[in-house]
Amino acid sequence: MANNNTDIEALKGTWNYVSNENFDAFLKEMGINKVLRTLAKTIKPRVVIAEKDGKWSFRSETTLKTTAIEFIPGVEFTDVSHDGEPYTSTVRFENGKWIQTNHYSKSGKQISVQRWVDNQDQLQVTMECGNVKATELYKRASK
Repeated sequence: MANNNTDIEALKGTWNYVSNENFDAFLKEMGINKVLRTLAKTIKPRVVIAEKDGKWSFRSETTLKTTAIEFIPGVEFTDVSHDGEPYTSTVRFENGKWIQTNHYSKSGKQISVQRWVDNQDQLQVTMECGNVKATELYKRASK
């Protein structure tokens, strides 16, 4: 298990957006309207992941908006999506991956997000909603 903790520790840091695949289809499956999906294509977020005393934080910074969540692994929390829909979420760490499950009460949608650092020190992200899967890639920012 020590290796698992090391893998999770690798998530900490600042990450710059590189690319995505199938993101528009993913957002469409989530029920995001065309205007917001079009806007999302232009955004290149900078992500900051940190941990202090067992409490983790995830911050996404863009030129339009900065969003942040704080959580304790395994403990459910609530948040609001970019389009204003409330959801509950749980993050757990398993086999070196950050596994997040979001449940949207209004739409009934469930989203699964996994984050991990690959052997090239890049942050890989997979997102699933229904039968649609999308990916994002981030590179570690220079220190």
